[in-house]
Amino acid sequence: MPKKSTSHPYAERLSFERLMLLIATLLKNPGIGCPDLINTNYDKQHDALTQVRTFLQQLAVECKIRLPEDYPAIATLRKDLETLRRYGILERRMYRWGYYLGTGAMSQAELKVAFNALASQAKYQGDPQLRRICEILSKRLRGLDMELQGKFFYPVRQHLNRAIVYTDPEEMAAQGENRNTLFHQLPLLETAISQGQTIEISRASDPYGNSRIGLLQVVPLQLIYHDIAWYLLYENSENGHLAIGRLNRFKNYCKPLSDGLGRGLEAQKNSLNKAYQLLKNGWGLYLGQPSEQQLELQGQLELLTVKVRFFPPVTAFIQEGELRHLKQKIIPGLKNETTGNPSYIDYIITLPPRSVDEFSLWVYRYMHSARVISPAQLVEKHRQAAHALLSQYATPLQDA
Repeated sequence: MPKKSTSHPYAERLSFERLMLLIATLLKNPGIGCPDLINTNYDKQHDALTQVRTFLQQLAVECKIRLPEDYPAIATLRKDLETLRRYGILERRMYRWGYYLGTGAMSQAELKVAFNALASQAKYQGDPQLRRICEILSKRLRGLDMELQGKFFYPVRQHLNRAIVYTDPEEMAAQGENRNTLFHQLPLLETAISQGQTIEISRASDPYGNSRIGLLQVVPLQLIYHDIAWYLLYENSENGHLAIGRLNRFKNYCKPLSDGLGRGLEAQKNSLNKAYQLLKNGWGLYLGQPSEQQLELQGQLELLTVKVRFFPPVTAFIQEGELRHLKQKIIPGLKNETTGNPSYIDYIITLPPRSVDEFSLWVYRYMHSARVISPAQLVEKHRQAAHALLSQYATPLQDA
């Protein structure tokens, strides 16, 4: 006698839609059911599933799917989660820090590289937003790391350039080191960047002695980490002047001035492209005064050709930097008969006048092994710097 066919547990429309809604809920809310997000006084798993059910019910409303009242039951969701495990949609391990499906848009190897980059920026560049994201992801991915015997969290790549100022308001509060800088306004600042809003900020200090203190009305374009600190790239809302300023030199003040959503991303991208054109042409972060900046962007600014001669032992380091600047030329001198290496190299580059000071700071790193050949004003500038350095050692320190 033939056996009766057993209907599939998800053959009914309601059961099938429930399962699809569960999968969609986990996809749209990675980490749902995390204990940190639940105020629990009893069974944690029950609370986690209660949260999953709430989000599932909300999604059903959005998708215009009618579910019975108080549906589904917690016990039913447990069975559904077991089904997802059986089909490999969920892993067999415990999800102690919330449910999530796979690795989203990335493979496991790509996710590891991305996490390494996030963790490095969070730790060494002091990015407060990434610190919190990494804390959440570290808990969420702990099970995966255990499966891989600690290989997932091992920092194969690291970016060691470390911020030299406080960047995280929570860290400042914990250590009693509040600085009241623009870092306290990052959420508002990021919204203004993404929408092209005009904001008012206030510069608190100007260590260059140019008296650039006080209120500014700007359109912020981008947050940049460079060398040792975070900077804000912005456009002056009155004259379109592009500039970059250190975040910690601005006060804890950010007032939106735009009505609505701001000027939009297309205008933001246009200004950002101009700023990067200036960065590409120059050396360092200084983008120049308004008048010369406009001439430079129009291709009408007279540039300076700078020539510096470097001597051993730094010649090898200079030659090594093949991509230090797109407009550089490195020309080896006559070879040393003993070593076979160049006795010097000439470094030639064309720069806008605004970049000469920052270029000089780079050359100063090799003061004892560098000589400026041209232009004449830069030769004199470096000669005076060398004399000033020598004078520091001409007399003994009084308190040495």
